[in-house]
Amino acid sequence: MSVEVITAREVPLGGLRAMLVRRTLPTRGRSLIGAWCFLDHYGPDEVAASGGMSVAPHPHIGLQTVSWLFSGEIEHRDSAGNHAMVRPGELNLMTAGRGISHSEVSTSGTTTLHGAQLWVALPDEARDGKPGFEHFAPPPVGGPGWTARVFLGSLLGQTSPVATFTPLLGAEILLEPGAALDVPIDPAFEHGILVDTGAVTVVETEGGVVETPSGVVETSSGVVEQRAPASVVETHELGYLPPGPTELNLIAGPDGARILLLGGPPFGEPIVMWWNFVGRTHEEVASAREAWQQQLEQGYHDGRFGIPVGNQMPPIPAPAMPQVRLKQRH
Repeated sequence: MSVEVITAREVPLGGLRAMLVRRTLPTRGRSLIGAWCFLDHYGPDEVAASGGMSVAPHPHIGLQTVSWLFSGEIEHRDSAGNHAMVRPGELNLMTAGRGISHSEVSTSGTTTLHGAQLWVALPDEARDGKPGFEHFAPPPVGGPGWTARVFLGSLLGQTSPVATFTPLLGAEILLEPGAALDVPIDPAFEHGILVDTGAVTVVETEGGVVETPSGVVETSSGVVEQRAPASVVETHELGYLPPGPTELNLIAGPDGARILLLGGPPFGEPIVMWWNFVGRTHEEVASAREAWQQQLEQGYHDGRFGIPVGNQMPPIPAPAMPQVRLKQRH
């Protein structure tokens, strides 16, 4: 089994002084990894040059946002009344449900901004629920040459207390130069490996068969056959693995590596994803856009999406709907 390597594309985030982010999900060939449907990765950016993050109030439906920082600090405000700081090594998870709006602004004390913004698609039974927010600072767990923080799901003997609407995995793993780590994983999950720094060789174990970096497959009875070499995922790339493996052996390159390991069972529901909305049909997304625009055009009142507490920034208008019907992603 081989790892599908997805190369990031640069996308501007914001207005005239747009902050550039690297987007690896969705792509033309892949829309989801489990329920993970969106992955932006940014920095390290010097705020004095880039302007930092200044994302004015904007709406969401049908998803959860997952904020994870490596450096810097971001102030979060949302219309469910939540005001929180996003700090390195701490999870901020916002549930949009039937509708929420929020803003994200890097703080004045931030000199370098570096992190990831991810979205999770909500299943049909949860996507019209009430908005919410959770914060969690996972304790580090480690061993020779590695440290991990598990912010969603279970891994390496650690379990996050944060509840999710579908089974999910989210963890940051730091590897020292040349270090190797065996990671037991759920064979029912798809997995994504986002490499933030360095490079990592991914060796898969499935049903007791180990594929070595040279491509030789070994069992307890010895070498049995030759396969393609194990995959190397470089800085800023996303490696995708379909269900099947029971263990990953992660081997850092000479500069070490920092990765985000994401996972979940195949989502199993089609989604329609446009701008900040995750729905099921073109009409549902168009209706959400119209509700946001009406809220803005009528004096930015407290409509379906509310107003983020304590934020005075002008809200972001929705772009025009495309001239063609939005297609479902699978």
